[in-house]
Amino acid sequence: MREKPYDRAAAVAYARRWALSRNPAYYDFEAIGGDCTNFASQCLYAGAGVMNFTPIMGWYYRSASDRTASWSGVEYLYNFLANNQSVGPYARVVSRDEAQPGDIVQLGRNGDFYHSPFITAVTPTVLVAAHTFDALDRPLSSYQYETARFLHIDGVRAW
Repeated sequence: MREKPYDRAAAVAYARRWALSRNPAYYDFEAIGGDCTNFASQCLYAGAGVMNFTPIMGWYYRSASDRTASWSGVEYLYNFLANNQSVGPYARVVSRDEAQPGDIVQLGRNGDFYHSPFITAVTPTVLVAAHTFDALDRPLSSYQYETARFLHIDGVRAW
């Protein structure tokens, strides 16, 4: 296995291209619980270039019925990124001041994380792109949430 850089510019460019529309290569989960983490995963994949095809615990998308929970579920994505020791992107929780474009912020309330906006800029205001409630360069401060978990993508592993 080898380390490869995470292409933040490519991930942010993808987010900007698809924030207000849908890439037809991916199913739109909005009507069945939300599309935010699916969109965040698409952005991550644009910057990582590799998926982890480990059944159940990996991170991949082939179709709406052939994907891991981590591709489209908020907590599952966190668990994959924070614990991934294998192929694909990996991350750690950082403070808001350490967040960069190309990272993910997960919003929560009462200990439950429910939204995964993708960071497009830090100006010093954090701006995000998101699906479900489609947004492009929306200030993070305009959301109502109790807690935010910033996931800094440290890198990518590939074969």
